[in-house]
Amino acid sequence: MTEPTCVLAADNHLGEGPIWSATHQMLWWINCEKPAEILRWSPTSGQLDRWSMPQRIGGFVHQTNGDLLLVLADGVYDFSPSTGETRLRARSPLPPHVMLHECHCDRQGRFWTGAYDHHYPADRNAAGAFYFRLDGDRLVPEIDGISVANGLAFSPDGTTMYAAGAPGRKVEAFDIDAATGSVSNRRTFLTLEHGHGFIDGATVDAQGGYWLALVGVGALRRYWPDGTLHREIALPCSNPTKPAFGGADLGTLYVTSTRMMINPAAPGNVANGGLFALRPGETGVPETLFSG
Repeated sequence: MTEPTCVLAADNHLGEGPIWSATHQMLWWINCEKPAEILRWSPTSGQLDRWSMPQRIGGFVHQTNGDLLLVLADGVYDFSPSTGETRLRARSPLPPHVMLHECHCDRQGRFWTGAYDHHYPADRNAAGAFYFRLDGDRLVPEIDGISVANGLAFSPDGTTMYAAGAPGRKVEAFDIDAATGSVSNRRTFLTLEHGHGFIDGATVDAQGGYWLALVGVGALRRYWPDGTLHREIALPCSNPTKPAFGGADLGTLYVTSTRMMINPAAPGNVANGGLFALRPGETGVPETLFSG
């Protein structure tokens, strides 16, 4: 394994949602806010492109037509990187203080998104968010009891969905109906021990391992498909937010981070906001494009 290093001093307030594009051979990700923007970086040339967003952005996926499908605070939008045009596809059914946050395509190409109840953490019982599945121009709520959506990922064979929500310390697993996208058999996949940071973003590798960013303590964990811990990797930053496999062989693990003051006393605070990379030995799964 190569050691984790900072490959780009991105200075993100809240870097999130990294996605490797096989078409562009570039890494894409977002800065959710301050400022809200989409970023695209070439590991070979070092070129960095940015697109400003009109409101808080919670994530995006690539579409088969070359556009992006993204979640802004109040809805799901089509976005053209070439023209900068943004077009509403589905309005969020949630109140203004609950903003769409985190999204991904399952292995069948369906679009899923979570949300972030901004009454949390001031109200530790806030749970006004959901995980939604996009059906046409409508967001269908599938999973309730969420305050801050995190940990969203799908098993390589597409039969299992992983999802978490603050303030809980567990990642849950769900069975997915391949034909309809409905979920069932809600169960605990893993429980994070107290004192080991907080659950943030996740991805899976081709062997079915689940990689979880532990924000506040500067670490990544890999769990086996049965939920047992395989190993933990220390990072140069204290606030990693989400990992994603990339590179031509999908063998490089990129990790975004945040400058938010989550654990100011933790080592690695000065590196927060950067983009990090390592070669863990496992390889990733190609991203499924959205075709709807």
